[in-house]
Amino acid sequence: MSVPNTLLGLLEPEPSHGYELKREYDSLFGQERPLPFGQAYSTLGRLERDGEVEVRGAEPGAGPDRKRYAITAAGVSRLEGWLHEPERPEPHLQTVLFTKVTLALLSGRAAGRLLDAQRAAHLARMRELTAVRRAGPLSRTLLADHALFHLEADLRWIDLTVARLDQLAKEIIR
Repeated sequence: MSVPNTLLGLLEPEPSHGYELKREYDSLFGQERPLPFGQAYSTLGRLERDGEVEVRGAEPGAGPDRKRYAITAAGVSRLEGWLHEPERPEPHLQTVLFTKVTLALLSGRAAGRLLDAQRAAHLARMRELTAVRRAGPLSRTLLADHALFHLEADLRWIDLTVARLDQLAKEIIR
């Protein structure tokens, strides 16, 4: 999971305070593993340092001033690149794919396009593994089979998600 890119995606629709970003992150992606406050604020600090977010005002609070963060053009460019770059097809990819799909829907991007690109990357990797199966000894064949079965499961998930994009959008877009 890319926390910096996810925070950029959550900031894109509108500026937000750090604690609001953490709460939204946890609500959408952190059910099993919430984002620690320290990681949220250190990530926002690095994104600000790198010119990908900017502070748009600070409000006094009980503790330190509460900063409202907004994504910059450089941040949007980074987010665009990440969303449209297919992930390396490998086991346990669904968390990253789900994050990308959710952020694409929240920002009004075509989530189906990024799933189509991911499907193409999976199919290309499956062709490579099939060649390994044919040429290799049994030990390599079994390893290739293992990877192929995981990729097949990912493809089923991609197809199911494409079929349910409208329903997912209604659920997550407030």
